[in-house]
Amino acid sequence: MKLKILVLATALIAGLGARYFIEQNATDEHVASSNVNMGLLQSGQDTINLFDNADERVRVVYFGYTHCPDVCPTSLAILSAALKSLPDDTLDKVRPVFVTLDPKRDDGDAAQEYAGYFHPRIEGSSGTEDAIDALAKKYGVLYQITELEDSAMEYAVDHSSYFYFLAPNGNLLEKVPHTLNPNMVSDAISRLTTNMQTQ
Repeated sequence: MKLKILVLATALIAGLGARYFIEQNATDEHVASSNVNMGLLQSGQDTINLFDNADERVRVVYFGYTHCPDVCPTSLAILSAALKSLPDDTLDKVRPVFVTLDPKRDDGDAAQEYAGYFHPRIEGSSGTEDAIDALAKKYGVLYQITELEDSAMEYAVDHSSYFYFLAPNGNLLEKVPHTLNPNMVSDAISRLTTNMQTQ
């Protein structure tokens, strides 16, 4: 009986200790991330604020990198096709933004130049590694650096592929997975810009 009580007490103490450790780490991580202004990014030579309540446009954000061999060019081409299918009054209510996950190689100029190849309305942006990482974590973007042996690229950035639709304050409204159908993106843009107007 004493042994059973001792085992239960030990398990309880271990559980409370683990809970404290997890909560403390979560708090530390929250404090660390709150010190990073993840909404301030560099696009070309301009600083842009992704979370600007004065700008009422719906954001369509795609995370990738300029050295991406296939997924990013395909996705940005789909976004471009979706934008080209929309009337001007709808285009004026949407803000498409490409955010690089590779700020080490992609500065604001490189990101903007790359995005501009696909559509003049897409803002290419970069930021500090901490800001990009915090922004990716906020929306659950999965990415990792993969070293490439015997390659001039040195490394690739493996990443998930979604279009993230955001409110001006940064709240996630919807996300559309990687698709070869631009209608999925244009339909979401039309629906969400209409919803924002009626609120």
